[in-house]
Amino acid sequence: MIVRGAVLREMGLPSPYAESRPLRIEEVELAPPGPGELLVRIRAAGLCHSDLSVIDGSRPRVMPMLLGHEATGEVVHSEAPNFTAGDTVAFAFVPACGECGPCAEGRAALCEPGAAANSAGTLLNGVRRLDGVHHHLGVSGFADHAVVSARSAVKIDPTLPPEIAALFGCAVMTGVGAVVNTAQVRAGRSVAIFGLGGVGLSALLGAVLVGAHPVVAIDVVPEKLALARDLGATHAIDARDNDALEQVREATRGGADYAFETVGSANVLEQAYAATRRGGTTVTVGLPHPAQMFSVPAVSLVAEERTVKGSYLGSSIPSRDIPRYIALYQAGRLPVDRLLTKTVNLDNLNEAFDELAAGASIRQVLLF
Repeated sequence: MIVRGAVLREMGLPSPYAESRPLRIEEVELAPPGPGELLVRIRAAGLCHSDLSVIDGSRPRVMPMLLGHEATGEVVHSEAPNFTAGDTVAFAFVPACGECGPCAEGRAALCEPGAAANSAGTLLNGVRRLDGVHHHLGVSGFADHAVVSARSAVKIDPTLPPEIAALFGCAVMTGVGAVVNTAQVRAGRSVAIFGLGGVGLSALLGAVLVGAHPVVAIDVVPEKLALARDLGATHAIDARDNDALEQVREATRGGADYAFETVGSANVLEQAYAATRRGGTTVTVGLPHPAQMFSVPAVSLVAEERTVKGSYLGSSIPSRDIPRYIALYQAGRLPVDRLLTKTVNLDNLNEAFDELAAGASIRQVLLF
């Protein structure tokens, strides 16, 4: 079949993207699903910094590529057990094989064949179903239809609005998961969150959910700081202040128990590390350019028993966590809908990424 989607053929074109037009809306031939795969009609797809980092070249990928990884849709045809036409699904951007070492240990986010497929721009089985175009993180959700591995899909409640459902596949799973799964923050522990995009604000929602206190939000955009307060942050600090780190330490009585870096910057990661107390834990969620290096006083790791942890996909098991987070949203305990800035369409996708790059939005969602 022929699908209409947003194809990136060259990374690193200059902004504004409204002028350079890195995303081309093209018709691409999509082969039918093979064994263990699904044909899905895409209903909605979120615009994420992980997409932007491919567009600007800070996260190199094979080209050309049909972008989009945070999405939801309806199964049109299934070649996989446990899925049937009509099922509503959300996608996880790491397809988990269920058999490799990390999968056997319950660490689906670190699936080895899934990582290899994502690097190669293929589905989990190493095959491309897009003619002449690579898949983005096994999803390629910026198109009206996609073929995906069933290992990338999770059945969800069909009554959930698609513009909300899409957010659970990346922003919510990554941010909330970093707090709940990676750091396992307990009630009453102090949290500082550096960066208030979709993932950072999801981490804030997770911190509020588990009863962390105080919860300190740090960003450079006043509107995001105001929203963070509305969502439960006890303190909101402008990262541009010369004494921003001192403000974090004062708010957390000497340093945070847990600091989360969601920007994708080694410099911000160093700040997050400096904001933790003795015995504190720094969790990095953002994806910096591979050339960036992170430096800390080595002795502090031992003498102060500090911990630095990476969190990919929120250390999640998507089949467990996506339905659980949706249930919490429906119960009013995880107000994910507050992350939605606006909806967009394919034809103004480049302009929407200009807004994302400028920090003018939290989550824009492409609707079909």
